[in-house]
Amino acid sequence: MTKAAGIRDNALQELQRAEVLMRDGHFDFGNGYHGTVYLNPHQLFRYPSTIWRFAQDLIDLLPPALVQQTEVVAGPATGGALLAHTIAGLLDSRRSLTHPPCRFAPFNHDPAGGPTLRAFYRREIADRRVLLADDVRNTGKTFGRCAELVREAGGTVLATVEICDRHGSLADLGVPNIALAEYTAGETYPAATCPLCADGREITRF
Repeated sequence: MTKAAGIRDNALQELQRAEVLMRDGHFDFGNGYHGTVYLNPHQLFRYPSTIWRFAQDLIDLLPPALVQQTEVVAGPATGGALLAHTIAGLLDSRRSLTHPPCRFAPFNHDPAGGPTLRAFYRREIADRRVLLADDVRNTGKTFGRCAELVREAGGTVLATVEICDRHGSLADLGVPNIALAEYTAGETYPAATCPLCADGREITRF
């Protein structure tokens, strides 16, 4: 087993032990889709030390060039922003003291339109190389919208990274995607035609 495969295998086991990765439920992903498997961000971010350990493992999977090139780490509220902030700080610990400090940019959430970016952070991103981070990649649509906002602000998206990739992405951003843990989550259903809803199965609440 390669080092990368070992890191991913250990992370997947730890996510299940900590009841972060939840199976056999009925979950609303908040993006217009439902499914039976969910990464519980409330449990993931319950203890700050947990996300710090996962973020360090995720950085271990990044190509060295990406570690050096990243100028801003950005992520959508709330889980992605927390992960992005942690990664930005840890990246500086992997680089020389003379390397310019890594910046952080959070995307706000507009219930009507998804991620948005405040003017202050648009200026932070302009003409800089950006690593996008999120806790979980479901369909990839959130990453897609964040990438649009980065490019509109004049930044360059280097790659996307996440704690968990459900292997259900419907969007291709044209940049590398790096996941700490990967698993097949089974079927994902549009909320309007979800068979779990049709069967009257209650949505799991937190």
